Amino acid sequence: MEHVSEREAEVLAALGARMSNAQIARRLHISVRTVESHVSSLLRKYGVPDRWALAELAGSGASDPGRVAGLPVSGTTFVGRDAERAALLAALEEARLVTLLGPGGVGKTRLAAVVAGDAAALFPSGGAFVDLVPVRAGFAARAVATALGVTEGSHQPLEEAVAARLGTGRSLLVLDNCEHLADEAAALAGRVLAACPGTRVLVTSRERLGVPGERCVPVAPLSLGSDAERLFRDRALAADPGFAAEPEVVAELCARLDGMPLTIELAAARAASLGATGLLAALEDALRLLSGGRGGQERHRSLGAVLSWSHDLLADEERALFRRLGVFAGAFDIDAAAAVGGNGGDGGNGGGADRAGVADLLGRLVDKSLVVHVRGRTGRWRLLETVRAFALARLADAGEEDGTRARHLRWAAAAASAAEGRLGDPGWRDDFDAMAADLRAALASCPRPDEATYRLASALAHLTFARRNLLESFAHHRTAAALAPDPGSAARELRAGAGCAHVSTTSNQHVFDLLLEAAERARGAGDDRGRAIDLARAVETACRFPEAFEARVPRERLRGLLAEASAAGRDGDPEVAARMAVARAWLAGPGEGVPDAGLATAAVAAARAAGDPVLTSSALCAAGTAALRAGRLREANRITRERLRLLASMDRDDPYCAPEVCNTYGRACIYAIMAGDLRGGMAAARAGMEDDLLRDTHITAGRLVQPLALTGRFRDAIGHGERMWDRWERAGRPAPRWMLASVCATALACGMSGDRERAALWRARVARAADGPAAAVAFVDARLALHDGSFDDAEPLVHEAFAAGAPLDPYLAYARAAGAELAVAAGLPDAAELLAEADPLAEENRWAAACLARARGRLAGDAGGLARAAESWGALGAEAERDCTRELLARP
Repeated sequence: MEHVSEREAEVLAALGARMSNAQIARRLHISVRTVESHVSSLLRKYGVPDRWALAELAGSGASDPGRVAGLPVSGTTFVGRDAERAALLAALEEARLVTLLGPGGVGKTRLAAVVAGDAAALFPSGGAFVDLVPVRAGFAARAVATALGVTEGSHQPLEEAVAARLGTGRSLLVLDNCEHLADEAAALAGRVLAACPGTRVLVTSRERLGVPGERCVPVAPLSLGSDAERLFRDRALAADPGFAAEPEVVAELCARLDGMPLTIELAAARAASLGATGLLAALEDALRLLSGGRGGQERHRSLGAVLSWSHDLLADEERALFRRLGVFAGAFDIDAAAAVGGNGGDGGNGGGADRAGVADLLGRLVDKSLVVHVRGRTGRWRLLETVRAFALARLADAGEEDGTRARHLRWAAAAASAAEGRLGDPGWRDDFDAMAADLRAALASCPRPDEATYRLASALAHLTFARRNLLESFAHHRTAAALAPDPGSAARELRAGAGCAHVSTTSNQHVFDLLLEAAERARGAGDDRGRAIDLARAVETACRFPEAFEARVPRERLRGLLAEASAAGRDGDPEVAARMAVARAWLAGPGEGVPDAGLATAAVAAARAAGDPVLTSSALCAAGTAALRAGRLREANRITRERLRLLASMDRDDPYCAPEVCNTYGRACIYAIMAGDLRGGMAAARAGMEDDLLRDTHITAGRLVQPLALTGRFRDAIGHGERMWDRWERAGRPAPRWMLASVCATALACGMSGDRERAALWRARVARAADGPAAAVAFVDARLALHDGSFDDAEPLVHEAFAAGAPLDPYLAYARAAGAELAVAAGLPDAAELLAEADPLAEENRWAAACLARARGRLAGDAGGLARAAESWGALGAEAERDCTRELLARP
């Protein structure tokens, strides 16, 4: 594994602080390009797909490539298992899916953790150790994503993000304690193995997953006469440094305990108080009392007997706290334990014993091996799965389950609300991740909805959106709306849910329906203003994004909804007036997705008066779209740059802002390319990749490929193109239409850089992505023929360049300009006429203008014209084209 340099470590730390490349450059006094180089190096060394994964690694304190995130760190020694460790390492070399099989308490988790550490050198791309014990059904992929430090991007399913993070390198994914999620874990493992050829999956479970190719490795109890006794003595000495016992007594104890590691540890924890002989007598009584003899299920009986016996030896206050802690699905801190497990009341955030008292009790339970102390930035504790099941049974026996779960719910609601107030603070993500399983469990298990349940659902919706668990946030907003105590609160949740739906689902029908439902709830609340805004937004959504609906909404219905909004809205309200103006502009346009230009201009003025940046952005989108449709590409690009500037004032943790954030980045990249604004396209694409709402997905990588190729940064373009294609293939979905331009740009970069073999590969991919003649394909063919000086097929290529593309095709101007220059270079007789035919498009596209200026200079042998063309290329940042032009000037 390669060493991470001191400067790279500084860049990694800055990424962990969520700084942009420009901010890092200013802090470290280096160029942005140098920062980009360091980021690329870190991505390669750590084997992660994007800067956000690097940021998560930085936050977790990772310092070396190959790190397995989440690997448990134990405070005790690992005893024995030499043969099993060797066998498991060999199995991981030979099989892609290995399952450790054995009953609870046999030591599967500890063995898997030790072997994962042993095997780190085999997996330079790292991986993750994922504890599935606290994970509810439906959340296995979420748990893996959290451990890997990835989240959903806009319209990027979680499984795709996981596959992108694991990539094609050698990675290790450990899924610990899968039995309660066997089918889900099997499906997830199957997807990972199919999408990530270098990944190995290590599973611990009480049953096999049944995935083809699975290698099962049974885990037996520790061998008697050696390892079992060594473990007992080690743990007994930890409890009592003066512990001493005859070897035959220890051997008999371990035989009674069936060599089960958990049972041995529980019994050894009592060595200080009972001694070896006392332990043996107590165990015999406990086993006889529980089972009345020994038979086929001895190991389960011995564990149950030791748990019962150890529990009965607890003081009353220790027993009370222990059984109440069973309601926690995951790890908990002191405040949570005090609120849920104490005796001092039944409410809120501190309804239990005082923190000092709970800390003392927890320490005693840790000493008795009934509770595990989880070391980390914040002290937390947890119960092992088998121990937790025992605690829950004791809770039910005590008749305290309903009351304790009610306190758990109230704690969860208070904790989630407090976490909302810490959004943006350092460490909030780690704190949320640590308690997320319990927040979800509390919401799912509440016996009857009440105010606390609603508060929890609402806060969890907000937190999961901020954590970029977008689909989960959408579901929680729907739940919160159903639980809301009044129609006004329900309307607010539905509006937020609409924002989530826009960026997390593939259909804006959900957005439309949620806004209409919100309008109805607003009517019930007597909120005419809110109802008018909801209806206007629904109309705007249907008109602005018609391609994202399963079925078009009839125009008559939309006119009726807008009339309802007008009747409900109060005169003089700036926001209502602006929302109505935006909806009216889109509805009155000459076609689907085309606004009325005059009304769009009026909508911008109304939105500016309202002062809401999200509303202003939506109005500017209408104005920019109108300008584009009218062929005013530079104006459309200018308007969209204004939208980009508005993004700084939008709250990324508020779903209301999300649709504008995502739409702005997408439009900014396309409009900049159409106007030949290569620097603007580059800046917009990079900003989109750095925004964690979009993340570095195959979509955002594809946007960056185009300006990189057009500015001559061919190596970077090819790298991003490869990542784009790799992620799309791993997603297993049909290639979308937008991808063709990025595939063509990568083919252009390969050809211009002289990589003929890779150029042929990408040209074949162009054929796969294209469904007919396209301006981007014609542009690449013409430009590469010009670059290679290959003019035998110039005439058909020029014809293709002038025949392909619709009026608003982003690459129409590029194709015509490149085709005209090819005609000049090849000496075609109609070259001058073709230059004149391409001229109108060059008025709105700076790249095309520079290309045609060079072509005219070539045609006329005008050195001054070529020099001016070189200056134009330089102003665009198109260094390769500038150098090409200078070469023409240098020719005799």
